[in-house]
Amino acid sequence: MSYPGYPSSGYPQSGGQSGYPQAGGQYPYPGAGGAYPPGAGGAYPPGAGGAYPPGPGGAYPQAPGPGGAYPQAPGPGGAYPQAPGPGGAYPQAPGPGGAYPQAPGPGGAYPQAPGPGGAYPQAPGPGGAYPQAPGPGGAYPQAPGPGGAYPQAPGPYGQPPAGGYPQGSGGSYQSGGGSYPASGGYPAPQGNQSGWGSAGSGYPSYPTGPGAPGTAPGYGGPQPAGQNYSGGGAPPSGGYPSGPAPGSTGPQPTPSQPSMPNIGGLTIGGATQGTIKPVANFNPQSDAEILRQAMKGAGTNEQAIIDVVSNRSNEQRQKIKLAFKTLYGKDLIKDLKSELTGNMEEIILALFMPTTYYDAWSLRKAMEGAGTQDRVLIEILCTRDNQQIREIVRCYKEELGRDLEKDLRKDTSGHFRRLLISMSQGNRDENQTVDMQKATADAERLFRAGEGKLGTDESTFNMILATRSFPQLRATIQEYGRLSKRELLKAVDREFSGDVRDGMHAIVQCVVSRPVFFAEKLYKSMKGAGTSDSTLIRIIVTRSEIDLVQIKQAFWEKYQKTLRSMVESDTSGDYKRLLVSIIGN
Repeated sequence: MSYPGYPSSGYPQSGGQSGYPQAGGQYPYPGAGGAYPPGAGGAYPPGAGGAYPPGPGGAYPQAPGPGGAYPQAPGPGGAYPQAPGPGGAYPQAPGPGGAYPQAPGPGGAYPQAPGPGGAYPQAPGPGGAYPQAPGPGGAYPQAPGPGGAYPQAPGPYGQPPAGGYPQGSGGSYQSGGGSYPASGGYPAPQGNQSGWGSAGSGYPSYPTGPGAPGTAPGYGGPQPAGQNYSGGGAPPSGGYPSGPAPGSTGPQPTPSQPSMPNIGGLTIGGATQGTIKPVANFNPQSDAEILRQAMKGAGTNEQAIIDVVSNRSNEQRQKIKLAFKTLYGKDLIKDLKSELTGNMEEIILALFMPTTYYDAWSLRKAMEGAGTQDRVLIEILCTRDNQQIREIVRCYKEELGRDLEKDLRKDTSGHFRRLLISMSQGNRDENQTVDMQKATADAERLFRAGEGKLGTDESTFNMILATRSFPQLRATIQEYGRLSKRELLKAVDREFSGDVRDGMHAIVQCVVSRPVFFAEKLYKSMKGAGTSDSTLIRIIVTRSEIDLVQIKQAFWEKYQKTLRSMVESDTSGDYKRLLVSIIGN
């Protein structure tokens, strides 16, 4: 289709856009000499039926497409554009009578500008003038009517206001409160709108309710000085493995290397977080009443106990114990022991012990009676920071009435005993500044004390591993790898054996990645026939508020299975339900 009354040659180029009449051309409107004679009041005289008379051939001007058409619409026959109204008219305006287009101003005039006098829009040229055409003299095409005035539109149109019609948000004229899209489509939604993401993103935002990373209590808290619990330094270039971006053609995970599940949204090397966080609106009296009802009468409601205990921080559990005794004059721990048995009893009691007391109690239990559980001593003394070690030693003395160093001397021997006594001092350097010269010197000393000589100088390893800060040891490990072409962790395993090897391995592994150390311990506790439930309980309980999220990630990366799924396959009953509740999804 074509527009009547417009030149078939189309408009001249103006700023790279086609759309204005050719300079020196004429609108094929009837009149003397083909000019646009203004009608009464300066308006165009209406054609038959009140419409514009058709141009030569009655066709609308051709667009700049093939054959010079302007512009070809995507409808049948290449018409431009077919309106969705009856008869395919283009375009039917929403006003009365279907006029095109009815402006929103009084009397249905098109288009009434909001400027003074309702004038037609000023062009963007200098001084607000309508764009000059490239004709002779650079003047905008003059109509051949009297005075060379620009043709007046039909109806009561006035002169354009200063500054022109208002622009829409996309740079187009507003019509009925909206705007036409700018080149390339409508502008992207602005940020901070309801249902949209960050400013300018245009994507829906995700809810940030309880549980969202970075919003729940206990997420990303500061780490103890000198011994960052992330333990792994900065993540590798590009970050840790994740699924491919939508539409990407990058490598896909293979069956032997499945995609990492989204566990808490964090990666190893950053801030650590536990799976248990303090509950909001905590009411210890209400929780004490729930536990009382769960144990009252015949039978025990274990699920009620699980729901309370697994969703309260250790500090909150201590308040529940006090509230229980205040309300009922009874000891909560004694009541729980009378109602529970086996592994369920052990893990519930562990959860209700203060954190430091539980570590001290575990050390005492590992050394009392016949034999010593050396791996428990290593797990606690070689992985805690200075402050934690000092608190454990104090609690061991005040609460258990014993001297930890004396018990270590009594129950261990040799270089292993020396390593544990060194660790029990809680005197590791906590300076966060790395001395690369010292790191290189320490790496050379370790090499000469081990791989570089016949036999092993255990004292050198003990001195460096027990006293240097974790950042300093991390630099030393890197320097050792450059010097020896072998990782220090593997060198330790080659040079030592037995308990002292396990102790030094634990220190080096915690420097490299503490979550990996605990992930390995958890895996070994469930691997093969039987399960080391005490190890499983101790690690899940002690890490639940520190870095269990990162341990779950490390477990997946190392074994291609989730910690939760392995726990579910190796445990049962209420004991399993409580473990799974602490581990989380």
